[in-house]
Amino acid sequence: MVRRRIAVAPLAMIALATPSIAAAPQFQTSAPIAYMEDLSSGAVLFARDADRRMPPASMAKMMTVYVAFDMLKKGELKLDHMVTVRPETWAKWHGPSAGSTMFLSANESVSVANLLYGIVTLSGNDACVVLAESISGSEPAFTERMNRVAAQLGLKDSHFGTSNGWPDNGVTYVTAHDLAKLASATITNHPQLYKQFYAKRDFTWGKTMGGSAITQA
Repeated sequence: MVRRRIAVAPLAMIALATPSIAAAPQFQTSAPIAYMEDLSSGAVLFARDADRRMPPASMAKMMTVYVAFDMLKKGELKLDHMVTVRPETWAKWHGPSAGSTMFLSANESVSVANLLYGIVTLSGNDACVVLAESISGSEPAFTERMNRVAAQLGLKDSHFGTSNGWPDNGVTYVTAHDLAKLASATITNHPQLYKQFYAKRDFTWGKTMGGSAITQA
């Protein structure tokens, strides 16, 4: 599941292999940046420009989710904690120009759990910012936390300027190697939360103008 979810950047492929995959014929890809690691042994199975910095796009959301998982594990955050969507946040992160969204509404109350589903399953840009603001008061303050956690995880060539990977003129960058470290840390340090959130294939939130529920996959 992690392999499917994080191998989404147009210029990069990052994978964590199980032993059965590791035993398969030699891996090949046309991606200019790639990294594959055997999760059980730590052996690098394939690498191509894996330490070259690149914009992460939606893969930055992996760090936002990891920060939340860490806080949940420490008791600093609860899945049933309710968050109110700020009108100014909704105004910025809704509609076609906002990219992929969870279809949150202004002044809506939503739980941390549902925000995490909105991020992991729907890649919601709005959900990332709402969660970031609820945790740290503002998105810039949250990205400071992201960078502290990244340093603790040994992500030496990554920096986060947004919670959702929205283009920011190069402020946010990662490497394939660092993303693999982050994915491995997510699975190893938070196995139950990983299974709960990364295994879900679709999620329903929001309504159409006609009142129908919106299900995205």
